Amino acid sequence: MKSYFITTPIYYVNANPHLGHAYTTIVADSLARFHRLMGKSTFFLTGTDEHGDKIVQAAEKQGQSPQEFVDTISGRFQALWLSLGIANNRFVRTTDAEHKLTVQAFLQKVYDAGDIYFGEFGGHYCYGCERFYTEKELENGLCPQHLTRPEFISEKNYFFRMSKYLPWLREHIQANPDFIRPERYRNEVLAMLESGGLEDLCISRPKSRLTWGIELPFDSDYVCYVWFDALLNYISALGWPNGEEYLQFWPGEHLVAKDILKPHAVFWPTMLKAAGLPLYSHLNVHGYWLVRDTKMSKSLGNVVDPLQMGQSYGLDAFRYFLLREMHFGADASFSEESLVGRINADLANDLGNLFSRVLAMTAKYFGSLVPQGAAFDKDDTAICELCAVAMRNYAQLFSHVQFAQALESLWELVRALNKYVDSQAPWTLYKQGNMERLATVIHVLLTAMRKVAICLWPVMPEVSVRMLEQLGQSVSDGMPPVPALEVEMDDFAGLEPGLKIAATSNLFPRIEKKDKDVAADAARPKKEKDKSRKQSSSLSDTPAPEQKEQPDTVPPPIDFEHFKALDLRVGTVVTAEKHPNADRILRLEIDFGEGKLRQILSGLAEHFAPEEIVGRQVCAVLNLPPRKIRGLMSHGMVLTAQSGETLRLLTVSAPLPNGGEIA
Repeated sequence: MKSYFITTPIYYVNANPHLGHAYTTIVADSLARFHRLMGKSTFFLTGTDEHGDKIVQAAEKQGQSPQEFVDTISGRFQALWLSLGIANNRFVRTTDAEHKLTVQAFLQKVYDAGDIYFGEFGGHYCYGCERFYTEKELENGLCPQHLTRPEFISEKNYFFRMSKYLPWLREHIQANPDFIRPERYRNEVLAMLESGGLEDLCISRPKSRLTWGIELPFDSDYVCYVWFDALLNYISALGWPNGEEYLQFWPGEHLVAKDILKPHAVFWPTMLKAAGLPLYSHLNVHGYWLVRDTKMSKSLGNVVDPLQMGQSYGLDAFRYFLLREMHFGADASFSEESLVGRINADLANDLGNLFSRVLAMTAKYFGSLVPQGAAFDKDDTAICELCAVAMRNYAQLFSHVQFAQALESLWELVRALNKYVDSQAPWTLYKQGNMERLATVIHVLLTAMRKVAICLWPVMPEVSVRMLEQLGQSVSDGMPPVPALEVEMDDFAGLEPGLKIAATSNLFPRIEKKDKDVAADAARPKKEKDKSRKQSSSLSDTPAPEQKEQPDTVPPPIDFEHFKALDLRVGTVVTAEKHPNADRILRLEIDFGEGKLRQILSGLAEHFAPEEIVGRQVCAVLNLPPRKIRGLMSHGMVLTAQSGETLRLLTVSAPLPNGGEIA
């Protein structure tokens, strides 16, 4: 494909943007840049969703008309994206005149085809979701999203014959495993389709109840349901049906958070099918950013301001952290401590140190001119081969929205280059007068560093350009002046001997750890914070008594017989999936050689994607009493080791038969 189209969801303007919005948009921006780097013509769309009940309610609270209110909030989104370096091609608003015309044309097309009908319906309406729920969809009579009791409303409305297309949709998803990714969300959608809980979709609201919306073309007494309206932005912004950009870029792929999976995975493809339009190629679904394991909430006061983070720690470093820290699809925890740790470890110690030492040595030994290398020995060849492998893995993983793994593959090269410096010891070669070998080592390092800088442009565009400029590369339009990334992978070259480069580099100064993590502190329960403040106050106001040095606390010893009673065994993970009722827990089915699989629930979801665990051997305690966790039984405990926020699975050094005893 010579073109690439990526969209964020259009953000609902009933509140200001936060970290969750910023993450989605930064990911989309990185994907657009990546495909541009791969030589494709790209189109990146974002925007705001501006109709519905919640907008009217929010506007009334502010003493504004709905239009005044949406103009204000939409403007804040646009300003934030500009501040975060987001390079979208278009910003669509559902109050745009062009969008309204597209929605009405689409509605008329589906209506004329006989897939929209008028009927009476009574249902449980959640004002927070702005949709009707069936009895089957409610959880203990409550909305599953807002945990509030919906209002039962009976009224006449227009309906889309969505149920007509559900069997087709199920077959399409089964035949195209990559249509919804990661796999956990594909399985979730298939479960929805097989549950029998989905019916025809109510797509209108009577003007007697709501006037803030797009009028139906075939009945002026009704406005369009906000979700039917909003989804059409993906084609209205391209000029459907005959716009040049629609003909060039559709179909594309979408990027959404998991809370809006159903509209994008069920409503939208059936709408496209009914109108005879091609389906999107991929639906990419990510998890939530949590603060102290708590979803961000204005009421808790733990909403992270992305602009503040970018200004405090550097925009590109913040972008790197977001893509590196979250395993796409799973939830991730945000804290300033982990952000600082990632910056210091990956960017300052690894990448920044590499550029600093190599440029300084090039200045000292060769007057900041790229030296002419001689024939490669086995160590040089190994770096050359690793560079090609790392770039290929990076490109493949990035294109499949596995950003954390893609960056890790690139960091394998960065760490290898630092080790190469140590093993080759350029300072010793210089003392020995071995200038030919020294020139080759420096040339290999500079060439590989250029490759790293190019690969990082989608994630850290400003820093990538600075690195390339330090390596003597001329940069225009803010993009690396390179052929397609695929060409760069197969050609270990790019720096001409004699090229003038920078003498120094200070890309990522180390950051001193802050005394207080504001975001994490905000997520603590109020009672806990009050207790902490009281303790702090009493300690600061009262002279501290003289303290005797205390020995390290150690667990009390246990009898060897108690330890022997533990049934510790090795098994292979056959199935791993997210617990249906707990974001932090994975449901594992493990083969311990017992003739049937054993189900164990484990709090691994924040650290591992399910596909990372399947096929791995783990160690577990089997003779624990069964425990019910959120409706499912767990029969054992998988063993892990943890240091700070890093968690590792305990395993064996070489494969063992399933059921092997740990003694």
